[in-house]
Amino acid sequence: MMNTNKIPTTFRKRMIAYNLLMISCIACIISIYTYSFYRKDAIASERASSANRLHLLASRLEIACDELINIVQNCAGRKSLFLTSVLSGRLHRSSEESGIYAAEVLKDLCAISGYNEYIHKITVYEKNSLLIQAGTSYGSWNDAESIMAAPWFEELLNKHMGEYTLTLKSNPFSLDSKTIPCVLPLIRPLQYSKRESPKDAWVCLTLSPKLFQNTLALLSQDKSMLIMTSDFSPVSSMNMEPFFAADIEEILNAHREPAGSLRVRLSETDCILTWERLSVSGLILCEVLPLKTISPNANAILATVGLVFLSCIAIGFFLSLSFTRYLTRPILRLVAHMEVISSGNFARNPAIESDDELGIIGRQINEMSAHVSDLMESRIRDEQEKMDLEIKMLQAQINPHFLYNTLDSIKWIATMQHSTGIVRVVSALSSLLKNMAKGFNEKVTVRQELEFLDHYVTIEKIRYIELFDVEISVDDPSLYDAGIIKLTLQPIVENSIFSGIEPSGKPGLIQIHVYAKEDVLHISIRDNGIGISEENIARMLTDTSRVTKHYMSGIGLPNVDRRIKLVYGQKYGLAIESLVGAYTCVTVSLPLEFKEGVSYVPNNPD
Repeated sequence: MMNTNKIPTTFRKRMIAYNLLMISCIACIISIYTYSFYRKDAIASERASSANRLHLLASRLEIACDELINIVQNCAGRKSLFLTSVLSGRLHRSSEESGIYAAEVLKDLCAISGYNEYIHKITVYEKNSLLIQAGTSYGSWNDAESIMAAPWFEELLNKHMGEYTLTLKSNPFSLDSKTIPCVLPLIRPLQYSKRESPKDAWVCLTLSPKLFQNTLALLSQDKSMLIMTSDFSPVSSMNMEPFFAADIEEILNAHREPAGSLRVRLSETDCILTWERLSVSGLILCEVLPLKTISPNANAILATVGLVFLSCIAIGFFLSLSFTRYLTRPILRLVAHMEVISSGNFARNPAIESDDELGIIGRQINEMSAHVSDLMESRIRDEQEKMDLEIKMLQAQINPHFLYNTLDSIKWIATMQHSTGIVRVVSALSSLLKNMAKGFNEKVTVRQELEFLDHYVTIEKIRYIELFDVEISVDDPSLYDAGIIKLTLQPIVENSIFSGIEPSGKPGLIQIHVYAKEDVLHISIRDNGIGISEENIARMLTDTSRVTKHYMSGIGLPNVDRRIKLVYGQKYGLAIESLVGAYTCVTVSLPLEFKEGVSYVPNNPD
């Protein structure tokens, strides 16, 4: 006997495994999404931090530039500070003392700004007057000539009074040009001077790049920063070795916004480029942030992924247990009911039926078991009918051996007395009985069946004094060798005589037609008797009790039909067509069979 717990247990384990696998996949998808979300959030956060750093750096540098520009403006526009001739006259000092005094005032002015350490040199020049200088670099008597000889001197001197854009230029002072090759100069003509040319009176402040280097040093040293002038000349940088300034220049040329952030590719590396432009000095501050250096909080990701996994698996396991329990209960009932069916009990079990899919399966099983039960009962009835039919056929034989031996003696007596009519009747009856003695279910050829029918017709013609005629037509001579169950045609002809022609009271004609169609042998028996009504046709082949006592064979049409169906199958048997007062046609259909070595070849294959 089948173990009813084995299949559901295996099914339940598989369902739990499949559910856990599905939930694990969902958890992986959620984890990937969470990582992607954290990474996007980290990139956005780093972008914002980069923009904030640049803004703070820009604010710091902007203040420094403003202070330095103020120094230049004061030197260029405030006469009281540097009119050394007036100072020397009032204080009764020599010109050297006046120059020293003015230099000290200039030095104090730079110190007040707080950025004096980044002033490389500030020079106030007026033709035929004292040269005043201050700054972190040593001065020289020919510094004014060096500045005026620089290629950038006239360009910067002729700038608009309100323009203070810083540019990186070569150091004009020979004493420290090797240590400080480049400076950022600011030049303005002295506004209080009466000189004819701006070249005769001016102030020049050269700013050291050290200001920007020290400013970058305040930031975290793992950042990649770059400070450029408005013409994209690098002033100071930090960790910019992997990247090319030309690539950054190309990007910023295409984006003229004062500040911004872009995702770009620099030196085969995906990066975030953030920039900000200073409005007065024109300086450009950039930060390059490689994406590979941006990593979300690993602990937060691990905690989130772990929580998602554990939650999903716990919920999934609970739901799997509940679902499989709900699913396996009806399966257990189905398996138990199948055990009952296998033991031979086909009773309906309402407990396995419900409105869900498993309930539909249970309903189908109940219907199937009911159908099997009906088939078994039908088979039993068929066997019982077959046994009854055999008994009736045995009863119908009425000891034919004794009868045809006795009839043979009568035939010889009639022959000696020259009674030909008696001889014909007795000979025909003797042949009939001899054939009946061999069994009813034996298969014979169509020729033998027609010969047997001829004996029967001979007797009935003498009895009814030529009341009917019989015409036989066979489409193909080879059909004479086709097989047929013995005593198939005689009961049909007998029914045509007794139920069709005799009640009509007039001479009749019975036409027998043998033909084949699509490997099926057809034999039609047609009479021109009184016909059969439609309601009688419906029950003619189902009422097995319609065998009257005067029938010779004791076999009615229903029994002939049942014999054929039992031997050949349900699609074969008898078919009846009739018109009341006109005709009745009974057609026998059975498989076209021949003995071994004999085959059917139609006369006209087309």
